[in-house]
Amino acid sequence: MTTPILVLSLAILQGTPSAWQLGPPLPIATANNAVAAVVTPDGPAVFSFLGIDSTKRWDGIHSRAFRWTIGTSRWTEVRSVPGPGRLAATAEGWRGRVFLFGGYTVQADGSEKSVPNVDVYHPASDTWTRGADIPLPVDDAISGVWRDSLIFLVSGWHDRGNVSDVQIYDPSADRWSVATPIPGTPVFGHAGALAGNTIVYVDGAGVTAARPRFALDRASWRGDIDPEDPTLIAWTRLPDHPGPALYRAAGGVALHWVLFAGGTDNPYNYNGVGYDGIPAAPRAGVFGYDLNEERWQVLPSLPHGSMDHRGIVAIDEWLIIVAGMGEDQTVSNRVLVARTANALTVR
Repeated sequence: MTTPILVLSLAILQGTPSAWQLGPPLPIATANNAVAAVVTPDGPAVFSFLGIDSTKRWDGIHSRAFRWTIGTSRWTEVRSVPGPGRLAATAEGWRGRVFLFGGYTVQADGSEKSVPNVDVYHPASDTWTRGADIPLPVDDAISGVWRDSLIFLVSGWHDRGNVSDVQIYDPSADRWSVATPIPGTPVFGHAGALAGNTIVYVDGAGVTAARPRFALDRASWRGDIDPEDPTLIAWTRLPDHPGPALYRAAGGVALHWVLFAGGTDNPYNYNGVGYDGIPAAPRAGVFGYDLNEERWQVLPSLPHGSMDHRGIVAIDEWLIIVAGMGEDQTVSNRVLVARTANALTVR
């Protein structure tokens, strides 16, 4: 039995067919928001936490949180994330709760700080609790749940530079450990996810010795987790993925696929303007790594370019992308929804 979902057809709105359709819009325009989904007593629900509003200013970084119970017609605001607003956090659903990791704050003078926060949201009671701090605070990392038991954080930015660390959180024990670090260039704004025993991530921005200070590192990586000792990861460089190198694309998991959608080929901080001074342009391409066939595949594109994402939410038979930045670096409240079967139709 499938869960009903309300969408507006983009084929009608734009005159062209699309695997991706519009879902209920987020109540506010926001970008760089952490997203996750869990099954609640009211049914499957998608959550959006934190982000930056349409001003794209430091004081537009917020701590607001929203919920969409799939099958209903709109999002509702829930209790805000404790502490200051922040960007580039990552979230994972686990056994009815959402775990929100890291991110960074921005002050009026432009100074930024990676935070160690592990904030745990309890949908049933609309309350927050605090988990053990991240040993090495990171933002713009990727995350994934392994075997319904551990949550991995891979690379990312820490205060003044990128890190190679892979950190593992055990939500049952509220305890951290470390795993085999990534062998490639440490990056932030990369995209990826964890499917089965495998982490796949691509690209991101690395530190350069020249100007601009940051540049895309075109590289695709696969990490196979040892099922007997999950702190051991065998990393392998994959062939380059289709299309250009990407920054802040949306990554997620669907069946035996790791998916990537949107992003840009020009890295930026939080206002959508590249470190090189050129406004970043969002892309609409979607591709995936098929773990069964061990190869990249091009998939149906988004109906419009979109960037500044933290992930693709997958729950039941649905894939969901929440808000982000569109053309002209406009912060959006659009929500895109696709049936998994339609989104995985190889082009």
